[in-house]
Amino acid sequence: MIEKQNLIQVTQSSMPEFNEYVNEIRDLWDSRWLTNMGVKHNKLQEELAQYLNTPNVSLFSNGHLALENVIGALNLTGEVITTPFTFASTTHAIVRNGLTPVFCDINSEDYTIQTDILESLITEKTSAIIPVHVYGNVCNVVEIAKIAKKYNLRVIYDAAHAFGVTIDGVGVANFGDASMFSFHATKVFNTIEGGAVTFSDSILKELLNVYKNFGITGQESVEYIAGNAKMNEFQAAMGLCNLRHVDEEINKRKKVVERYIEQLSGIKEIKLWEPQKSVKSNYAYFPVVFDNYKFSRDEVLEDLKQHNIFARKYFYPLTSSFECYQDRFTIQETPVAAYIADSVLTLPLYADLALEDVDKICEIIKG
Repeated sequence: MIEKQNLIQVTQSSMPEFNEYVNEIRDLWDSRWLTNMGVKHNKLQEELAQYLNTPNVSLFSNGHLALENVIGALNLTGEVITTPFTFASTTHAIVRNGLTPVFCDINSEDYTIQTDILESLITEKTSAIIPVHVYGNVCNVVEIAKIAKKYNLRVIYDAAHAFGVTIDGVGVANFGDASMFSFHATKVFNTIEGGAVTFSDSILKELLNVYKNFGITGQESVEYIAGNAKMNEFQAAMGLCNLRHVDEEINKRKKVVERYIEQLSGIKEIKLWEPQKSVKSNYAYFPVVFDNYKFSRDEVLEDLKQHNIFARKYFYPLTSSFECYQDRFTIQETPVAAYIADSVLTLPLYADLALEDVDKICEIIKG
């Protein structure tokens, strides 16, 4: 059996000091208000709006339900253009709302949706675009906004990887009709489990509150068919603690990324993550793409594993190749996404990863 202290996982959850969390939840034993949009929930919602510099935030029990509910609240129909280079949640949220995903390829520079072919996928059935910010890289929000305006389409960003990222000083939460953030334990900022929707139209505020609370609009009134997606007070308390330290965590992650780049930048067959111009990154992930390297991606993955180091093929496989979608939809060809999915590896990255461990990882990759 491998001892936990000898493992280097692909990520490690950021947590506050134990006593800080205990102090944050102490008053819950007095109030006994544990869920249903309590004091902690409302405080976190307010503090996130300030941190993300966005007018409206709605909290959810997890990022998937946040995305699923905002899709429902916007009453989308027909087809939704998205990318298959994403986590299962993105595509599942579309399909579970009775919509048809139309898959657009990604670009080979930052792995976000290819805006130059996006327009060719629009039909009379298209109601929205759900682009994905990947690894902290952001989509071409300007071009997407132009296309959406031209065809009167909604835009919902899957911003699960983009917490705290800014473009020319503007928070990524402010683009499109809405953005979904994941606060899962593996993310830069976490509430153990959790998520949020940021949005521009304040009319969505009450609608989202109703959607995440069984469609209940009054003590004796249920006007919508909906489920339960409320964030509880213990999750919110963890978020309040972690938000105090998130900038420090991001700075630590930056140092890890810089060490990887320093160690691996001379190998032309390994494509490294590069910061985007005018974008302040959150250093969420460190993807490397093996392009005719002396070892394949899978060989590197196995070699690392032999040293108790666990990287991840992320994202692999493409969501469009999932067994559950075979023969259900027309699956568009996405050759760039397919190539990146077959070649990419996200290396271990978290705030407390020792630089000496980064060196060890890089030495193994170099062979």
